[in-house]
Amino acid sequence: MARISSIALSLLRFATGLMLALFHGLGKVNGALGFFFGDKEWRFIQTVANLGFPAPVVFASLSALAEFVGGLLLAVGLFTRYVSAFIAINMAVAVYSNLVNNTKYELALLYFLISLVYLFKSGEGISLDNFIRRGKI
Repeated sequence: MARISSIALSLLRFATGLMLALFHGLGKVNGALGFFFGDKEWRFIQTVANLGFPAPVVFASLSALAEFVGGLLLAVGLFTRYVSAFIAINMAVAVYSNLVNNTKYELALLYFLISLVYLFKSGEGISLDNFIRRGKI
């Protein structure tokens, strides 16, 4: 039974990380690249500024990295505990933002809760963290 649980948690981690990176982070990273290198407007900066963050460009960039790079690292299970902490903080802000703006917060809350699982569970199961810990890489 423990083996099935380990596989299920690995599959959840992989799917969650990949979905976060591709469906949410990739768009933000593309917006950031257009802003920094293509002289294009990045509307996410205004969203971050409206939340009252100082240096909204910095915090918008960190959010994009947390979702894209963090999602990819979560998917493969590398630095799982650290990445989960950054994702949890990012998703807590997203939940707050959606609640304040009276928009749907459920998906951000789900990402938040799943990231908490991996914050405490770390990279068990099929993960690069586990392979490194066992000396297989």
